[in-house]
Order: sequence, then structure tokens, then C-alpha cells
Amino acid sequence: MRNIALIVSYDGTDYYGFQSQPGGNTIQDALEQAVYLLTGEHSSVFGSGRTDGGVHARCQVVNFLTESTIPIERWALALNTRLPDDIVVQSVYLVPDSFHARHDALSKTYRYSINCNRIPDLFRRRYEFHHPTPLDFAAMEEGLTHLIGEHDFTSFTSPLSTKRSHVRTILKAKIHVEKESESRLTYPDYGYGRSWDERYHPGRQRGTVHMYVTGTGFLYNMVRIIAGTLIQVGEGKRKPSDMASILAACNRKKAGPTAVPHGLSLWEVEYEAITAIRQGSGES
Repeated sequence: MRNIALIVSYDGTDYYGFQSQPGGNTIQDALEQAVYLLTGEHSSVFGSGRTDGGVHARCQVVNFLTESTIPIERWALALNTRLPDDIVVQSVYLVPDSFHARHDALSKTYRYSINCNRIPDLFRRRYEFHHPTPLDFAAMEEGLTHLIGEHDFTSFTSPLSTKRSHVRTILKAKIHVEKESESRLTYPDYGYGRSWDERYHPGRQRGTVHMYVTGTGFLYNMVRIIAGTLIQVGEGKRKPSDMASILAACNRKKAGPTAVPHGLSLWEVEYEAITAIRQGSGES
């Protein structure tokens, strides 16, 4: 019996989330079906965590047990030919028998993307929330700093959360801004240009902003509620310091709305075992 880990990317638009459900149509279902078609085994696939319907992953990590002797270097191509086009196995590792994708994760990083240019990007519309008015990026960055460290994140989780404790640790949080590209298609703005923004939205900018949050664990809807609240900070409806008082309140009603799912991606998951394998093989 071998324990195999997969690094998987997926477009979650057309799925009900990662975790298997009675109604089917989940990422886990598709992966388990691909493994069955390849090996004839009904293997259970364990993910690093759940992603909701419509949420994407650049780097979801899963593991499963198999008696198959297929060489490790052949698994990615073999699985990809049996998976839908919107799910891709990026790499495969033979991991220790004790490895578990969820229990052994050292940290996870999520990215939430907001396009606040006037015109949505047709080719990235599935992966970013279009907010057609400019935002104060500096205020958003300042607001994020109040979340770093160990806190009770009750205000930033859904009332449907079933976790006994809402205490979590945020290791890093930052904002990265893509400025509006000069190569982007432009159309006449009929007077609603830069001068309009400077007059009616002083101190705010346009571009695509990516919020990255790294933590040891996350709660149900936590990153999307952080993003929804941070957008209000960027709009000037809240002060950056309000993030601290919202945390202290431990009351979901004090935070902002839950941002739409399609702007969210599971970006990176760190493991001691996989890092050791990569270093041993010379992978960067």
C-alpha cells in the first residue's frame, strides 16, 4: 500500500465545492472517479481543506492510499486524461504512510481578487470580483494588519460554523496591486475618467487588488467575510482600525458582507514532508 499526494488546481465555477456531497458534482468526486478509472480502486481522497462552491484552487493538496504500482512520474498525465478540463493534477509525490493532507498542513494561503477598474476583464471574470469604483488600497492594507496574530475570529465566520473554537492564527496578510495596464482595451469614458475619480473618489485608486492571507487554519467563510469587510474599508465606509474593534466584538453582525465566492482561490498549502521531498529532488 502506498500513500500518494497530489497538488491539484481547479476552476471551481461549476462545482458544489471540494467535499463530496449526496448530490455529487464536487472536486473530491471527480478525483476519486479518476483514481478509480486508472486503478480500479475505490480510494478515498483526503483534501487539505474544503473549498465552497464556486471557489477555486491554485494549490489544493490531497492524498489517498493505493495498491497500484504505477510509477509516480506517470500519475499526473494518467489522471489528467481522466479528469474534466477544469481540474488539473500539477504534481505527484510518494509521501510517508503517516502523511495526511488536512492534519499535516503547516499553513494555508488564500487569495481574494478584486478588479476595481471601470470595465470588467472578460478573461478573468471567473476569478475576480468586479467592483467598478476605485478603492483606497493603503487603507485596506492597514486594515489587514489588525488581523495578524492569534485572535477569536467569531466576527469573521458564518453563524453556521460548527467549530467549537473560533480562535485562529493569521501568520501573514498583505495586499498586492496590479495597476490598470496601458495595454488594456479602452473606450471613450465620456468625462468619467481620471479627473472624475480625483473629484469624487479622492485618495482611491483603480487596478486589480489581490488580498493574500496566510494562517494555520481558517473558519467557514472566514476569508470571504474578511474580504467583504475590507472592501468597505477601501470604500471609506469603515476605518482601518475598525477591523480591530470588529474582532473584539466577537459578533458576526459587526463585520461586513460575505464576498462572492468566485474571487477566492486556495493559493498555497505548506507541508514539512512535501518540502523535504522537493528539496531532496532539487525542486525549487
